[in-house]
Amino acid sequence: MDWLINLFTNTESVAHIAILYAIVIAVGVLLGKIKVGGISLGVTFVLFAGIVAGHIGQTAPLNILTFLQDFGLILFVFMIGLQVGPGFFASFRKGGITLNVLACAAILLNIGVMFACYFIFFDTSDPKNLPMMVGTLYGAVTNTPGLGAATEALDSVFPKGQAPQIASGYACAYPLGVLGIIGATILLRYICHISLDKEEEVLNKESEEDAHVKPHNMHLRVTNSYLAGRSIKQIHDFLNRDFVCSRVLHDGHVSIPNGQTTLELGDIVFIVCAEADAEAIKAFIGPEEQVEWEKQDQPMVSKRIVVTRPSINGKTLGQMHFSTVYGVNVTRVTRQGMDLFANPHLALQVGDRVMVVGPENLVNRVSSVLGNSIKRLDSPNIATIFIGIIVGILFGSLPFAVPGMPMPLKLGIAGGPLVIAILIGRYGYKVHLVTYTTTSANTMLREIGLVLGIVLFLASVGIKAGEGFWDTVVRGDGLKYVYTGFIITVIPILIVGTIARLKYKFNYFTIMGMIAGTYTDPPALAYANQSCSKEAPAVGYSTVYPLSMFLRIFTAQLIILLCCGI
Repeated sequence: MDWLINLFTNTESVAHIAILYAIVIAVGVLLGKIKVGGISLGVTFVLFAGIVAGHIGQTAPLNILTFLQDFGLILFVFMIGLQVGPGFFASFRKGGITLNVLACAAILLNIGVMFACYFIFFDTSDPKNLPMMVGTLYGAVTNTPGLGAATEALDSVFPKGQAPQIASGYACAYPLGVLGIIGATILLRYICHISLDKEEEVLNKESEEDAHVKPHNMHLRVTNSYLAGRSIKQIHDFLNRDFVCSRVLHDGHVSIPNGQTTLELGDIVFIVCAEADAEAIKAFIGPEEQVEWEKQDQPMVSKRIVVTRPSINGKTLGQMHFSTVYGVNVTRVTRQGMDLFANPHLALQVGDRVMVVGPENLVNRVSSVLGNSIKRLDSPNIATIFIGIIVGILFGSLPFAVPGMPMPLKLGIAGGPLVIAILIGRYGYKVHLVTYTTTSANTMLREIGLVLGIVLFLASVGIKAGEGFWDTVVRGDGLKYVYTGFIITVIPILIVGTIARLKYKFNYFTIMGMIAGTYTDPPALAYANQSCSKEAPAVGYSTVYPLSMFLRIFTAQLIILLCCGI
């Protein structure tokens, strides 16, 4: 039995370290699947499992714990950046600007309430109290990447080995943080006298899709005499609206038109345009008619072709000259499950599904040009990820001199990879960096980055914090962290939620999603989705989540670097 005892007592051995992490992660993940009232703390239980392990003396060398903690953090924040990157800048369009402003206000209020609690309830002469309040803040807003960023920043303002274990404050505040977010959104409903049924009715009356990007198909007979002898390009320029004419039926003959093709009275054209432009185009060209194209003299085929050739990445539809060079037309592009109108300025990305119309031999020719190799997409683009991590770490290490700060500001290993990942996710195609993978491959990458990364980080933080956790909670300020965390959670939600409802008249379900996204809290989003049959909560969540996640991580470092230290 000596070998078994040695396995759990020899903290320097690789076997001990491996089994320690395996036990902590396995126990934490399994406990995270338990739901109470439909609510679960998820992988955060890994932190609590690590705390227990550290408390009973099951630990590992500090350098190993630090390495796994930081490596897990890098993977986690980088995959978050890739995830939010494509929608980061798009989230500011239309009503998204107002929602993001409200989210920023909530984040600033969280910080303001944290400082108020710090000055009211804590001894400000103790340099470790403010960092502990930062940990409490990120537990209250259920934001683990922010905890990671703050933990990393502490190492630059405190002497080595003397940084406070702010994970204790995080762990104290987190459970009530999850409950507080949901509870505050429920309370908001009663404060603003909101009827869920009426909110659903409002959503039913609103269009859930953007009419300017949703493609619309129609067969039109040319009856406007003005169009006789005019080219499709002339008609397009006159209308000043984007459309694709994919087929023309003239005197019983079907052809694939291009910009120079002329129309005559009585021709039947197959038009694809944005839904918002359909009525105007119909009024100008002529009425709709039913046509069976397959029964005409030159049968046409429609085929979805997947872009898999990296050289196509970033090229616009206009640059590809499908109609003039290849004799086919592209009518729509499907990206991430969403149909997009084939605007000439639309840039193709690897993974896009392109609807091509034309004679079968020409469509097959285009298929070979675009790639259409699903097998090629089965392999995850590991090179892109690690190139991005290299650039992210280099960028995070750059010092930025800020007036009034005792030392240069660095984004660090959390902020640097996050910023670079967001840029790669949004603009990577322009430098031929492919980030697309199939569902299976993407799942694997998410597991590696978002799951493996975060559980390694949480397990390491928990094990390191476990030794002093009991003293912190029972003999120290643990109770203060609990109730101050609850205050930090609830007050900003009630203020911002009320403003969003009474001043900006946002739908309650959109507000629920916005609050969940601002607090980067999936359980709150799950609750919102259960309360609503529409997509409004998910829309609100996705609109503010990218910017909120960035600001949570960035402000964590800013608070530590500007306000903490000894």
